[in-house]
Amino acid sequence: MEGHRNDDVSNRPTKVYSDDQFVVEVPETAHQISSDSWFQVGFVLTTGINSAYVLGYSGAVMVPLGWVGGVVGLILATAISLYANALIAQLHEFGGKRHIRYRDLAGFIYGPKAYSLTWILQYVNLFMINVGYVILAGQALKATYVLFRDDNTMKLPYFIAIAGFACGLFAICIPHLSALRIWLGFSTFFSLVYIVISFALSLRDGIRAPPRDYGIPGSNINKVFTTIGASASLVFAFNTGMLPEIQATVKQPVVGNMMKSLYFQFTVGVLPLYAVAFMGYWAYGNESSAYLLNSVSGPVWVKAFANISAFLQTVIALHIFASPMYEYLDTKYGIKGSALAVKNLSFRVMVRGGYLVITTLLAAAIPFIGDFMALTGAISTFPLTFILANHMYLVAKRNKLTSWQKLWHWLNVIFFGFMSVAAAVAALRLIAVDSKTYSIFADI
Repeated sequence: MEGHRNDDVSNRPTKVYSDDQFVVEVPETAHQISSDSWFQVGFVLTTGINSAYVLGYSGAVMVPLGWVGGVVGLILATAISLYANALIAQLHEFGGKRHIRYRDLAGFIYGPKAYSLTWILQYVNLFMINVGYVILAGQALKATYVLFRDDNTMKLPYFIAIAGFACGLFAICIPHLSALRIWLGFSTFFSLVYIVISFALSLRDGIRAPPRDYGIPGSNINKVFTTIGASASLVFAFNTGMLPEIQATVKQPVVGNMMKSLYFQFTVGVLPLYAVAFMGYWAYGNESSAYLLNSVSGPVWVKAFANISAFLQTVIALHIFASPMYEYLDTKYGIKGSALAVKNLSFRVMVRGGYLVITTLLAAAIPFIGDFMALTGAISTFPLTFILANHMYLVAKRNKLTSWQKLWHWLNVIFFGFMSVAAAVAALRLIAVDSKTYSIFADI
């Protein structure tokens, strides 16, 4: 089983004590582990779900599903996401090893092939999330620009390029996930700004507006595909696809503290998301925008403040989802010591800068944020968070589960497997339709 780690320095473990005072091996890594409180980790998770993506859920989730489907769907997605993430968290020290990477956990349970497959799935997931973040950051900058100069001179791809450059600078300056610390405070402030402003302006518009149409738009066949696509966006909203990597940063006891972080994320942390999604849909009905701040009316300076806050928070959030890639590369090439050392700094400039150049190019070429949310949920969030979580728990705990518990996990595997395939087809269809409507590097 160790064959899949030959090229990784993480095969030289250290030993610490687990929650139950058993010795647990910890793989070597260039980044910090067991250094953060459960509260800080809870804020990392909350930052992910309350990123500027929340400004799109009125249009990407509520419009295709309507009031009943949207409200029930979001609540169900919250519950099943908490459950699936709890399964993964409980396996963090399974078998006497600390599994600080998703691929390490899958490889330990299944073997080398699963290690490689999980690695591919996870990095596709995180890459697509980061493409979406760059699109969002570009949209926020463009929305700010048109408030003052709606002359159509600056196109969306230009703003996406600026956003990618800003993300690159931040990635070079922040060496690892635990180094975010004070930036998580800034992120929370920025999130509150655009969430409060979008909520308040939507409320004002809704009070003043005539009755809205809450009917689900499109033909019957379109409704089927958009509903399935929206289900993928639902699970995308609440899941990172990198829980073991985040759990690696939490202090001992790692399972107990991670559960506290998850409870924080899925109680207090989801309330802003609910508020924005429901209020935006209530105010604008089925005309809700894929970027809510494009729908609201109000003082120019207030909208500009919200858009700039969305841009800055997106830069911070992208760094969280890019950190597994950075950790792998830093560990593989032995990037340790001072973050300001010439070797370390130049490595971050070249490697992280190169990664974000590719991310930015794809974001500018295909800037369909709703489609990316659906496709990411379909091809990676469903498999990683729901299918793999249930099956790994089933395999790891098979001698301790009753027949009914085993049946329950198998039903989850089968159901989410079907949903993953159906949602992938729906998302690819949405991208194909939008690609016919818009050209490459579209200004939308």
